[in-house]
Amino acid sequence: MKRFYHKKLIRDKIPKIIEVNKGKYKVRIMKKGEFKRELKKKLIEEAKEVIKAKKDELLKELADVLELIKSIAESENIDFKLIEKKQKQRRKERGGFKKRLFLIWSDKPAGK
Repeated sequence: MKRFYHKKLIRDKIPKIIEVNKGKYKVRIMKKGEFKRELKKKLIEEAKEVIKAKKDELLKELADVLELIKSIAESENIDFKLIEKKQKQRRKERGGFKKRLFLIWSDKPAGK
């Protein structure tokens, strides 16, 4: 039997999907600290998939990113409504991205 070593956080229903497809697997439950780190690593993985996604895949990839953002917030006991509130505050203070501006240079470091 050939094995594929993934060594990453997976969604809760993946083991059942593997079983339905007559597959075998091994999982373990992570401790809280490791889980929090793996959620953030998974967010990076999914964000990279957003970059590569074709138009017809984009909705699915964005939904995956949102699921991870919500899961990270929950793991840190941050109410998602607070994230939305902070998003609106940041938009009011610094703007959104509607103007499609691309900064070429400035005489100050980024973010200042």
